[in-house]
Amino acid sequence: MAASYPRIPYGWANFRAIRLENRLYVDKTRFVHALEDERYVFLIRPRRFGKTCWVSLLENYYDRNRADEFDAIFGGTHLGQQPTENRHRYVVLRFNFSAFDDTLATLRERFETYCHLIVRYALERNRDLFPEKQIQRILSLPSIDAKLNELFLYANDHRIPLYVLIDEYDNFANTVLAHHGEEAYQSFTHGGGFYRNFFATLKVGAEQSGGGLERLFITGVSPITMDDVTSGFNIGSNISLEPRFDQMLGFTEEEVRELLELYRDHGVFNQDVEAALAVMREWYNGYRFFEDAEVDIYNTDMVLYYLKHSIPNRGLPRELIDTNVRIDYGKLRHLLTVNRQLNGNFDLLRHIIGEQQVDTPIQLSFPLDRLDRRENFLSLLHYFGLLSMRDVAHGVPRLGIPNQTVKRLLYGYLRDAYDDVGVFAVDGYSFSGLVRQMAYDGTWRPALDFLRDALAEQTGIRDYMDSEKVIHGFVAAHLSMVDQFLLHSEYELNKGYADLYLEPFLSQYPDVRYGYVLELKYVKRRESLAESVVADKLREAVLQVRGYLADPSLRRRYPSVQHIGLAVVFHGWELVAYQAVDDEGVDK
Repeated sequence: MAASYPRIPYGWANFRAIRLENRLYVDKTRFVHALEDERYVFLIRPRRFGKTCWVSLLENYYDRNRADEFDAIFGGTHLGQQPTENRHRYVVLRFNFSAFDDTLATLRERFETYCHLIVRYALERNRDLFPEKQIQRILSLPSIDAKLNELFLYANDHRIPLYVLIDEYDNFANTVLAHHGEEAYQSFTHGGGFYRNFFATLKVGAEQSGGGLERLFITGVSPITMDDVTSGFNIGSNISLEPRFDQMLGFTEEEVRELLELYRDHGVFNQDVEAALAVMREWYNGYRFFEDAEVDIYNTDMVLYYLKHSIPNRGLPRELIDTNVRIDYGKLRHLLTVNRQLNGNFDLLRHIIGEQQVDTPIQLSFPLDRLDRRENFLSLLHYFGLLSMRDVAHGVPRLGIPNQTVKRLLYGYLRDAYDDVGVFAVDGYSFSGLVRQMAYDGTWRPALDFLRDALAEQTGIRDYMDSEKVIHGFVAAHLSMVDQFLLHSEYELNKGYADLYLEPFLSQYPDVRYGYVLELKYVKRRESLAESVVADKLREAVLQVRGYLADPSLRRRYPSVQHIGLAVVFHGWELVAYQAVDDEGVDK
């Protein structure tokens, strides 16, 4: 085994440490050239997508005090070979707002203290530019707004270029919103709120002509806070949807393949490269941040997580979903409920889960009080990474769920939201056991009976089961509670599209012996439940699943697996009939 292979920097965001300790780095430095075409930049990307590492890269490249480390840190990179004229030219102030919690009583005080430390650190590291008297004058001022204003004025007068980096600008604002509500959030993002004043000060600094705040780079996961604190991002360029930056963060498939081959060639990755790539494509790929993007993007954190748990020479990670990429339901609750009642955004979410796609323009910015508008909520799901661009329909982006990881997260949010407001809840432990029996024993009836009985007993769900697609999403959300199946919606089989396909996940669970194809039929509650109506619906569904099971690809891909077709009929919220056939066409 070679001893010199680059270690996996999973969880690392310090670019200097990654480079100096010979950790794995996929070179993205070429994007600095394009970034320099803009002075004041705002970039939105989902959680755990490499934003903090990128901010660290900018800090190490532009900070005037780090020039002596340029070759050690950037040697061998694109930027190391083709640096720009602005290399190590700036006094850098780097803010990271990820560490703030939601304690309202001391939030402003902690914000002021933290920002004071950042300004002091920058001044003390650049004493050759700032005389002691000026340093003390700036630091003695009572607020961060006053400190920054004085700093910008002095830098402007003395032609000292400043570069302000702000990482996770919206983190504590989103945390306060999730735990304390809209009123608390607006108290510091509107009017004379301290956070709004902070960004107003940055705007003033950016408008000075002779120096001062020459460059600004801000990153986060949502445009809402920026719109609220600036009445729209009017101090620079929002590059989040620009094609030239589409691949700046995250990995392309070719980059992921090269990583797998690198570790294989070092003798520490013994999985088949194409088989591993197929798993990673299913779970970690599918992100597009520009409607005409040439390729999909893999989530950075997910890829490194997979590698970390596969090296040296281990199998697939036991859990393919890294807990760090999850957006906790508690942080989304305020988007889906009002006074413990499910709102219009929830209705939109459950329809998206059923349809698996939606056509909508992506909004660059919008304030919190307009989140009830359909296009804004859908845009927010895109920025969170829960929906991603798939193609364009009639000039409008078509968004879809990017991968299995996100699909399972969305199904979980649907279950959590129903449970949160007392609409519907099941014993997850018991039901998951029944679904696992479907995978290993082929006993499917107990799981359907369990779901049928739960629907009959819990009347709160009745107002929400209002269409075939919603039923589709509801059933999928509960069948997705186990990992033995890869759950697909509208899956193409034998020139048709099965409502749900529970594909056996043999790469992870090689002893699974059954897969399932489901066709769901829906009779509106107001329509008659005559026996003939149910029989006709059931017969139609059985014919369809027989056709799906006749697809030769199922047996070719899974010769050791028996596939069972399930025809299921709902009348409103009630599961009223089901029938099964196996892949030999025999009724079960």
